[in-house]
Amino acid sequence: MTTLHIAEEVATALAENRPVVALESTILSHGLPAPRNLAVAARLEKVVREAGAVPATIAVLDGVPHIGLTPAELERVCSEDLLKLSSRDLGPAYALGRSGATTVASTTALAHAAGIRVFATGGLGGVHRGARETWDVSADLDVVATTPVLIVCSGVKSILDMGATLEVLETRSVPVVGYQTSFFPAFYRRESEFEVPWRVENPAEAAAVFAAGGRGMLLANPIPAAFEMDSALHDRLLAEGLQKLVDQNVRGKDVTPVLLEHFHTASAGVSLDANEELVVSNTAVASQVAVALFGELYR
Repeated sequence: MTTLHIAEEVATALAENRPVVALESTILSHGLPAPRNLAVAARLEKVVREAGAVPATIAVLDGVPHIGLTPAELERVCSEDLLKLSSRDLGPAYALGRSGATTVASTTALAHAAGIRVFATGGLGGVHRGARETWDVSADLDVVATTPVLIVCSGVKSILDMGATLEVLETRSVPVVGYQTSFFPAFYRRESEFEVPWRVENPAEAAAVFAAGGRGMLLANPIPAAFEMDSALHDRLLAEGLQKLVDQNVRGKDVTPVLLEHFHTASAGVSLDANEELVVSNTAVASQVAVALFGELYR
């Protein structure tokens, strides 16, 4: 594997066994428009530091995986037209000297390679609707199942087949734990119809569960109530977006960006606010869990 470029602040924290939180770059490069994405990037890193941990935003720049970005590198991620790199794309990107934003799958893999145990993101990828015919299943699920990293997210987007996603996670023996909730979150919505098998009430409990399990774990944290999308608006946007996919014959990795763009443009900014606030909330929880995990492992 190509040598990781680990930022000095992150390398020092890892060497001293201090808590570090991984952050993905796809949400910055592909999920939020400029200049809002750069402001969100700075906000996320500030949230991590305020909790007593060190942020490590991850991206591939000119063929080199970066674990932790400088302000100039963050600005580059937020302004350039970067590739979207899943775990399968890392080798080609390294070899060909390409730059790209990392997804949940690739961020998880790179975080683990660097020795980072906790990762905050927005939503996990999953099984797409119609996957019985298309076999369209996100690489996120396999990586979560095989990589010992705790991922804090707001469940999966309702554009996916949530039930099938949870079944795959169960089959792959991934612990799915609700954070102060008994129901699996649906990204823009706080609850889906699906219950979670386990629930924790605070960062210490989440850290203890992860430390005891010794494997990849999903900590499902609902979007803050104040930013939850109205159910009628959500259902209308979802129906319109799914029809748009059919009309434009959108498939594969283009599905999520097209649907998210429809949510953003057709909701008059409501979904953008929701997207930002849920990832900020997840980052806050992840940071608190990382600090608690430090105490769990080194007490």
